[in-house]
Amino acid sequence: MFSRDDIKIIKLFGPEHGIRGDAPDGHSIQNGIDAKTKLPVISLYGKIRKPTKEMLDSIDVLVFDIQDIGARFYTFISTMYYAIQVAADNNIPVIILDRPNPINGVDVDGPILDSEFKTFVGIAEIPIRHGMTVGELALFFNRPEILNTKAKANLEIVKMNNWSRDNYFDVTNLTWIKPSPNMPTLETALVYPGLCLLEGINISEGRGTYEPFLKIGSPFINSTNVINELKSLDIIGCKLSPLQFTPVSIPNMSTHPKYKNEICNGIQIRITDRKIFKPIDFAVKLIYVFHKLYPKELSFRENHFDRLWGSKSLREMILDGKTPKVILSKFEIELKNFKVLRKQFLLY
Repeated sequence: MFSRDDIKIIKLFGPEHGIRGDAPDGHSIQNGIDAKTKLPVISLYGKIRKPTKEMLDSIDVLVFDIQDIGARFYTFISTMYYAIQVAADNNIPVIILDRPNPINGVDVDGPILDSEFKTFVGIAEIPIRHGMTVGELALFFNRPEILNTKAKANLEIVKMNNWSRDNYFDVTNLTWIKPSPNMPTLETALVYPGLCLLEGINISEGRGTYEPFLKIGSPFINSTNVINELKSLDIIGCKLSPLQFTPVSIPNMSTHPKYKNEICNGIQIRITDRKIFKPIDFAVKLIYVFHKLYPKELSFRENHFDRLWGSKSLREMILDGKTPKVILSKFEIELKNFKVLRKQFLLY
């Protein structure tokens, strides 16, 4: 540890889930005072999501030090994007303290965001599973054509020591601290790039339980029938078991989950081989099966589902009865092109 008398932290900017990562998802967060440091906290997950010029008064440098989990729709990277953008516009240096991609920095998967669907859960044209660290993403973002600025930001990345691209978080000897209330374990992060898509349909993604995204279901499905259909689609790298669960209100985790206090017929997901488990493939096959078995019961939160996927293509193909093989082949070329582009921003 070391200290500098000439550096003074004057305020904290809080992303979704708050400065301590303990606010439930989607909840607007107010400005306040951090109980531990007594510093003022400016919320960037309320009416304002991008720092204003006034907020930057007396600030000489912005420092970003937040743990991402490796998925496009995890909003911490959107907060970083806006920080870099406002820094470029106001000529304020930005320092990114890099952190591991907990689900490894090798695997890249999913459709590239269609620019028409750019939102806070999809801030730039990257795939769902980007396989990059926050420092690498910062370099990717820091281009005028991506930031929509006149110039780049003055950006510095403080690199990690001893991190390899094929590392998962549990080999770093670092302690897993929940980056958000519904990301309690590394196993949760491993399924999240796919299972988060369930937020856009009327199937519980397990919020309201202590194993979100690892328990899924609804009152109208038959667990055994769904599992048997999935097995016919060559699901690999995980074990699926039938169960029942009842989502409940859990303070500081999930206060209004889907099917609150209703019994759900569900599926327990356990990762058996993370190197071959493909969360996005799994989610596409899962939603396909739900539609095949329950076409009348299944419904989409159309706008939100499309924002998560990054286009309307998945929803339209599911409703049209396209097979998972056809659906997953649709983004192969654009994903291949992204992997080539991505190489110039990698630091490790």
